[in-house]
Amino acid sequence: MSYSNKRQELLIVLSIIIMAVFFRFYQLDSVPPGLWSDEGANGVDALKAIDSGDYKLFYSNNNGREGLFINLQALSIKLLGSTPYALRVVSAIMGVLTVVGLYMLTRYLFDWRTASIASFLLAVSSWHVIFSRIGFRAIMLPLVLVWVFYFLWRGLRTGSLYQYIITGIIGGLGFYTYFSYRTVPLIALIVFGNYWISLKKDFNDSAYDHSRNQLLKGFTIMLVVVIIIALPLGIYFLQHPEDFLKRDGNPISVFAQNEPLKEFGLSIVKTLGMFNFSGDFNQRHNIPGWPELSIPISLLFAVGFIKELTHWLRRKHGHFSTQHTFLFSWFFIMLLPGFLSTEAPHALRTIGVLPVVMIFSAKGFWLLLNLLKRYHQITDYHSSTDLSSYYREKNILISVTIIIFLFSLGLLEYSRYFNVWAKEPSLKSAFAQSYMDISDYLNNASPTITKYVLVNEGDVLVDDVPNNAQSIKFLTETYDIQSSTNKNIHYIRSDQVESLLNSKNNFILIPLANSTELSIKLSETYGLKQKTQGTLTIYFK
Repeated sequence: MSYSNKRQELLIVLSIIIMAVFFRFYQLDSVPPGLWSDEGANGVDALKAIDSGDYKLFYSNNNGREGLFINLQALSIKLLGSTPYALRVVSAIMGVLTVVGLYMLTRYLFDWRTASIASFLLAVSSWHVIFSRIGFRAIMLPLVLVWVFYFLWRGLRTGSLYQYIITGIIGGLGFYTYFSYRTVPLIALIVFGNYWISLKKDFNDSAYDHSRNQLLKGFTIMLVVVIIIALPLGIYFLQHPEDFLKRDGNPISVFAQNEPLKEFGLSIVKTLGMFNFSGDFNQRHNIPGWPELSIPISLLFAVGFIKELTHWLRRKHGHFSTQHTFLFSWFFIMLLPGFLSTEAPHALRTIGVLPVVMIFSAKGFWLLLNLLKRYHQITDYHSSTDLSSYYREKNILISVTIIIFLFSLGLLEYSRYFNVWAKEPSLKSAFAQSYMDISDYLNNASPTITKYVLVNEGDVLVDDVPNNAQSIKFLTETYDIQSSTNKNIHYIRSDQVESLLNSKNNFILIPLANSTELSIKLSETYGLKQKTQGTLTIYFK
């Protein structure tokens, strides 16, 4: 590559990184609003870990969560305090690093032009941007995937044991990220199997023996390193098998339904349709019901997917292309968590598919652009004496087309996130802005006043109260009995309210969710007085 091309590539890569940073950090302190209870649960566990020094491999509360992300959030909280920003900035950083990793992987598999488009699409994709700005550990999955696959391919092509060791380290750490990662070894096994077959068909006996031995040696070393890194978590699950099965035994599994095969088929259709037709209806994950990909990207994805699938099935070299086997195994295996859930389409559980979707989309982009070049060549008359002028004109046309298209696409994705999703009035409810309001009130109230939070919504119990209290516990730093006592903030369930009436001390009570029925019960039945402050309804004795 010439110096001018290297400089061009560097400028493009830097521009993409700047774009990725902008989309993930702009207004991060206010968008999205509120703090959802799952984010708050991470924060509470992080505060407990900071206080005790016990940074866990697996946090069993709130349906169980792998510990790496929470422990990184703990570091952020140490630096930035107990704020939503401290939880979400970790995701934002990981989102940017995923864009960089996708560029490195795609460049190594194909070329820098394909890598530029794929990483740009990921940088602006509202699907990835949404999860890069929420404190959910699932954002670690695409990050780990792009980097583990990058070093895996370097190991396959160079035979370097050092690359296999790095692959093993990252691959082992992946088990500490998100439960969907447990299917990733299937991708590695398929790739190794296909690569083995291609070696046998493409090399003579002596070259095959050497390459096979290098492959076996690298695979063995990688496997050993993965086992060493993942062993502590494996030992934990052997001692606590109920934690390993918490997600797998979920009643939303298709296998827990009366007609599992029917549900499985419906889930597959919904999951495959989420890219182009109808996406996740959960407002925290998507603009409800909108396709996960905007129309331009969804079209590029469809074109690229069909193109690469056709190439793969043709088996031009007498066997399936290892690169394409890798791409399609990545795509379908990372969709398995969506296929197996009755909540399909589910943008969070299938987030591991995002990088490969952008690779397919980049392939579609260049296919369409090459067709445009051919059309221009056919329709634009030129003689043999003006070829230099013709090629200069064609390059200008193509460059302008690319710039206008990508700039327009960036504006579209900006609008999808910041103008449509972020400005939807119901988003405050989706991210429990009311919990932030309650926390602000409690933080400003006098510590001498006894304050009760009535946790009357939520499902899973954490520390004997529904898990929706976690956001308030984090924001007020009342994460255990001692800290609650110090700030005179206490958490009770609905069945514990009556016991407060015998107290001789004055107190205030704030329910997480107020209703007419609750208001009547607290005011008329229990005799509590009521006042409104902003969006809050406060009851007091």
